[in-house]
Amino acid sequence: METPAPDCTLCPRLVRFREENAAKFPDWHNAPVGSFGDVGAALLIVGLAPGLRGANRTGRPFTGDWAGQLLYPTLLKFGLATGPYDERPDDGMTLVNARITNAVRCVPPQNKPTGAEAKACRPFLVSEIAGMQNLKGILALGRVAHEAVLTTLGEKRSSFKFAHGEVHLLGNGLWLADSYHCSRYNTNTGRLTTGMFEDVVGAAAARVTA
Repeated sequence: METPAPDCTLCPRLVRFREENAAKFPDWHNAPVGSFGDVGAALLIVGLAPGLRGANRTGRPFTGDWAGQLLYPTLLKFGLATGPYDERPDDGMTLVNARITNAVRCVPPQNKPTGAEAKACRPFLVSEIAGMQNLKGILALGRVAHEAVLTTLGEKRSSFKFAHGEVHLLGNGLWLADSYHCSRYNTNTGRLTTGMFEDVVGAAAARVTA
């Protein structure tokens, strides 16, 4: 499975931002963030990019920021994870039949990767999906992740419109479920509630165990 090098130079803007953060916070991860979970899982959860004080700090997707405080307890609730979530990569949590990755592996300024950066990182998502031999479905957290998955799989974006709670049946036999991203902004504004998120994750869990 192809993964970015720790000192990946594909995206100059992200390299500069990574180096700036390494100078400010030398004890942080400050490198491309790898995937979390078993490659033999049936469910792949795809986010946008590492958060500055979350995965960019801890080195594990969605660990150490608000998004993880919603994501991981929800995975635990529906049997997609076991163990404690203590916002640390060594907290003992493991995923069950699920794997988590990001469309862009390095933290972007203001949490907004460019289209060119998403394109540069796409081969890693291609490799990720191709390497998951037991994959049944993908849960996209947010529109950018949704579109990245479609492009990666060679699907037309216009044929599969992003909508929270929607499940799309793709041409390769996989399904793609959509959720608003579990970010603090979305939860604080009421765009995404805990109940709304649990509905999507619970449905995805039921699909992979059916």
